[in-house]
Amino acid sequence: MTTEFRLVICSCPSKPVATALAEKVLRARYAACVNISAPSTSMYWWNDHLHADDEVLLQIKTTADQLEALFQLLQTEHPYDVPEIIALNISSGSDAYLNWIKQVTQS
Repeated sequence: MTTEFRLVICSCPSKPVATALAEKVLRARYAACVNISAPSTSMYWWNDHLHADDEVLLQIKTTADQLEALFQLLQTEHPYDVPEIIALNISSGSDAYLNWIKQVTQS
C-alpha cells in the first residue's frame, strides 16, 4: 500500500509565498497536509554563480495519483523559473495516517 504515497519537497522564497502555495494545493485536494518550515539558508548554483538565500520548505503529503496535477500547479504558481519540486516515495507509515491521506485527496 505504501508505494502509492509521496512526500513532495518544494522550496519557496518566503513564508507568504509558501503559505499561498500550500493553501492552493490543499484547496485543490492535491494533498492532505503541507508542513511549512522555518526559514533556512539554501546554497546553490544559478547562472554560473554560487548563491545563498533564505528559503522556506514545503513538505507536501500526497498520493501518486495526485502527483502530476500537484506538480503542474506548483510549476504554474511558483515564482521561480526552475522551482525545486521533488517527490519521494513514502516507504512506510501508520495505516491510519496513510488512509487519511488517501481519503482527503480523493474527496
